[in-house]
Amino acid sequence: MSTTLAAGTSLDFTLAQQLTVIALCALTAYISHMALAVFNDGVRPFLLDFIQGRTTRSATTAVSFGLSAGFIFGLGAPMALSTGVLNPWLVFLPTDILGMLAPRKWLAPILGAAWGAVVVFGLNGANNVAHDLPVDFLTAMQQMSTPILFLFTLFPVLAITKQFGRRWGGVAGVLELVLVVMTMKLWPNMFAGALAMAVGVLMLIGLAVSKDVRQRRADRAAGVTDDVPPDDPMASLFSASAARLRRYLPLFMVLGAGVCVLAQMHIFGGGEATSFLIAKGQYSEAAQVDFYRVFGFIPLIATTALASGAYGIAGFTLVYPIGYLMPNPFVAALVGALVFAVEVLALSWIGKLLGKLPSVRDSSEHLRSAIGDTLQLAILFGSLMAANAMGGGLGILVVGGLYLLNEAMGRPVVRMAAAPAAVIVGGILLNVLYWLDLFTPVKG
Repeated sequence: MSTTLAAGTSLDFTLAQQLTVIALCALTAYISHMALAVFNDGVRPFLLDFIQGRTTRSATTAVSFGLSAGFIFGLGAPMALSTGVLNPWLVFLPTDILGMLAPRKWLAPILGAAWGAVVVFGLNGANNVAHDLPVDFLTAMQQMSTPILFLFTLFPVLAITKQFGRRWGGVAGVLELVLVVMTMKLWPNMFAGALAMAVGVLMLIGLAVSKDVRQRRADRAAGVTDDVPPDDPMASLFSASAARLRRYLPLFMVLGAGVCVLAQMHIFGGGEATSFLIAKGQYSEAAQVDFYRVFGFIPLIATTALASGAYGIAGFTLVYPIGYLMPNPFVAALVGALVFAVEVLALSWIGKLLGKLPSVRDSSEHLRSAIGDTLQLAILFGSLMAANAMGGGLGILVVGGLYLLNEAMGRPVVRMAAAPAAVIVGGILLNVLYWLDLFTPVKG
């Protein structure tokens, strides 16, 4: 299966797509202003102090900007420009910041809509200008697709190894390799890692559930109970947070409808690997990839939502894979609204269930860690491939040097975003060298 995209990816949206992005950005900025939901998982725990009046709007905005800026400019924008597909770091992280920044409720959706307009009208112009440069670094960035797609396949193997040891990790690794080779041989038009990831995630969940079931049986035999004391302060906090979110259920249903419609339009991908799959028109494979990611984020999103009283802009992210597969925007809107309604109403139950399944909860931590590890390597390797494509050894020197300099300086740009940002900076520098007659572009 080829994972190389056609040159000249387009960010030219239809009127319906433009209006959807603008309206959704306005809505998400408004919801962020209300401290009802944010996309950045790292920001959500800070919202409890804001909701309870122990910190200011400006201080919370500063936290949001500090935790999000690197992902917006170092990962969101480069991924969108190189794939022609929008992503949550570019669409939702800025509205987290703008919504929290707005001093008045009415101003938040205006700022959010303005950002949506920048995205749908400004990116295509930047895309066209970049593709017309002597050193086309955006086309070179499409080299990232192969390492991202194939190395991402290994995240269940890493998670199993970290949680259940080398023996089970080795079994999972061999099994995934066999499945990838078999898929490439028997179903060449299918994403080679789809079946392997499915089996890997199911294997991890099966091992975790089995461990929890054995532990609960042992606890019962020993007379140990897991009843929560009636005066437990965390239980009281969780209950109050769940009640707060339920009060705004209609607004969350509108949000779920909007996110699901955006995914249905196939101009949006929920992750790095998904963006490349959407760009290639492989929507069912993209749905599989984002569905497997859900298992790594449900415990995190549920517990931070119950602890802070603020939900995730994309919920448990189930609306992504569902949206990719919906036949039209109207059905997507209905299903997305229903999915968010179920998620918000089930938050308390999910929190209690996770409390009884510690190994499953640990599995989500290992899954998220493994996803980060695989993508860090894949993005770095893919960025160096892009550097080689646009500038040969000099390109590798510049991009690799910028990445290493960022590490030496204490990572002012987060590691995940540093390499793609280095490709863009390196591409601009190579164009300057070309105009100074000091560099001849590599011929593709």
